[in-house]
Amino acid sequence: MFRLDILTRQITRWTRKAAAWISAAAITAGLSAGLSAEMAVQAFGGQVYPVYQTASSTGSAAIQQQVVQVPAGPGFDTNLRQESAELNGIWISYLEWEKLPAEQKAFQAAVDQMLDNCVSWGMNAVFVHAHSHTDAMYPSQILPWSKFVTGTQGKNPGYDPFGYFVQAAHARGLEIHAWFNPYRVTGYLMGIDDLADTSPAKQWLTDGTAENDRWVLYQGGQYYLNPAVPQVRQLVVDSVKEVAANYDVDGIHFDDYFYPSVDDSDPSAWFDKPEYDSSGSSLSIADWRRENVSLLVSEVYAAVKSVNPQLVFGISPQGYLPNLRSNTSMFVDIDRWMSQAGYVDYIMPQLYWGFEAKNLRKEPAAYAFDWNLNSWINLKNQGNVTLYLGLGMYRAGTNVADNNDVSEWLRYNDIISRQVTSGRKSGQVSGYCYFSYSSFLEQAAQTEVANLVSLLRKR
Repeated sequence: MFRLDILTRQITRWTRKAAAWISAAAITAGLSAGLSAEMAVQAFGGQVYPVYQTASSTGSAAIQQQVVQVPAGPGFDTNLRQESAELNGIWISYLEWEKLPAEQKAFQAAVDQMLDNCVSWGMNAVFVHAHSHTDAMYPSQILPWSKFVTGTQGKNPGYDPFGYFVQAAHARGLEIHAWFNPYRVTGYLMGIDDLADTSPAKQWLTDGTAENDRWVLYQGGQYYLNPAVPQVRQLVVDSVKEVAANYDVDGIHFDDYFYPSVDDSDPSAWFDKPEYDSSGSSLSIADWRRENVSLLVSEVYAAVKSVNPQLVFGISPQGYLPNLRSNTSMFVDIDRWMSQAGYVDYIMPQLYWGFEAKNLRKEPAAYAFDWNLNSWINLKNQGNVTLYLGLGMYRAGTNVADNNDVSEWLRYNDIISRQVTSGRKSGQVSGYCYFSYSSFLEQAAQTEVANLVSLLRKR
């Protein structure tokens, strides 16, 4: 049936985006035979931004200016969620990418099925990895192809898989947010030997140039980009801007991977302490590290808004505030981000604990869901940042170590739906995102999923 309200929202949102792009001088308009000027701007506009040219004589990354063509897309943005509507999204991670077929038609069929499932579960958004290990699920002029697209980092699949995700999500009325891990180079399923020769991280480690030897650091068995280095921040900013300019995404999303745990008394674990020692900073080393992360976040925010002021940028940090305020890991200045403009549009803490979580003394834990939610609501009310909640469907029906005699997650099958209900009752939570897509297919989670879906359909 023809829906005038849907078409009106589509036209309004498309017009708002086009106006934002033009007013920000982010698009160089082009015309194509048979298209109106407005459609040509959307389908054939180009964005000027710095990209990394990896084929330099030294193997190091050099900056140049280049006009990149925005791929043609559907005539209207098909996102149907109004700004006042509750967000319900699913994270689709590199672990899901790793399971998808590499061949184009098979990949597209699998993505179609995934997104059809998301719609059937009552979702209106997906948060899809675009960059998980300083790599790209799309044709990039900055980063190598992700290992999780073809099985080999740097190998071109011959089509644009992330671009298909965008197209297929919007065709179903789903928002799509491009998900980035800013500093991670290696990790689960991704080793140092998997890096392509075109990887900026590998180039910095192997090009024989002393000045960039510490732009990538080894800590706790893994490699990370060094948050203290301006060139590292620029690489991350440029990779975000590339996606924001080239794809009709609804937002840019970071999760909880910032600094690893550090020990400033141990040279093998003090990470970027040498950079602090040489910086001459008057800040404590912990505050200096927080400043490094906040600089990146503010620069990404500005870059996203320069492409399109209507795009949202948000972060999903670890969910217990005392851990975020630690002086030995992550170095997330959550209080600044939540109270000052210019950092994030929304925050999505990962509240993965149940209602009955206990501490080691078998007492109710401060991170149990209701208490923890209240702490985030109190912080949210210090500023104007939207609060979403990240909820852990992956825990449903499993023996989670929560210091109960029998895990809460084995005794109940409606924890996630009750968490949504609690958030709604607070009047302070604007939506939810569930980790992760694969968890909704696990047999142990089926009753929990059914209870959530029933609740979402009543909305």
